[in-house]
Amino acid sequence: MKRNDTRLPGVYVLEPRVFGDARGFFYESFNAATYAELGIDAQFVQTNVSRSARGVLRGLHYQWPNPQGKLVSVLEGEVYDVVVDIRRGSPTFGRWEAAVLSAENHRHFWIPEGFAHGFCVLSEFATFTYQCTALYEPRADAAIRWNDAALAIDWPVSDPQLSDKDARAPLLAEVPEDRLPIFVP
Repeated sequence: MKRNDTRLPGVYVLEPRVFGDARGFFYESFNAATYAELGIDAQFVQTNVSRSARGVLRGLHYQWPNPQGKLVSVLEGEVYDVVVDIRRGSPTFGRWEAAVLSAENHRHFWIPEGFAHGFCVLSEFATFTYQCTALYEPRADAAIRWNDAALAIDWPVSDPQLSDKDARAPLLAEVPEDRLPIFVP
């Protein structure tokens, strides 16, 4: 497993070693010991899978309190995956990072607790998997508007298909402080 650091400390793009031949391929998507060596000491308690069509954008989602760290990857298709630092007091507050994840490149994106996350589908369909470090809590569920001008995320879509929740999400500046995670150095 290769860890690629991003501009956001603690956010990593991970590339597994893929073993392939004429029959197909094999790779290890998670190994606790390997991930700990890479600086990710995560215990996953929930795994989710979603399937979306081209042009669907999901996000930017987070959970507070009881934040979730997420290890995300694509099993079918291709997505443009985005993470935003929304931790109050963080030196990188409001900054974002993106990666293209696909069934072809086998990349994983590690999103630590305290970050908002979203993706848009670039292929006809995409099957997306999330391994989460905390259980989903409906009362803690929150979102930030995908096209918040203050974030200036360079999405590859201009008119995505959104859920009602995502279309109505507030701008980051509109979120009350007590509804944002806290940066812990």
